[in-house]
Amino acid sequence: MTIQTNTNVKVDPVCRMKVAENSKVLPFTFNENTYFFCAETCRKEFIADPNKYLEKKLPKKKGLWGRYLDRLNKTTGGKPQCCH
Repeated sequence: MTIQTNTNVKVDPVCRMKVAENSKVLPFTFNENTYFFCAETCRKEFIADPNKYLEKKLPKKKGLWGRYLDRLNKTTGGKPQCCH
């Protein structure tokens, strides 16, 4: 049994699973970046709509205060309201 220590580990953009660069699943290049996948199903899902998985998603705020701030940002368009 050999243990590989030099293998570069990447993250599957679809399921966020760690994947070795030398994975059996073919990588996919999009906008000059190469993406690696844990399975062919994740690769197909990514190819169908890459931007869906590349958008930065902010974590949802929790609790009463977080919901209040979400509603406030939705109402004001994310712009602070000034009393002056």
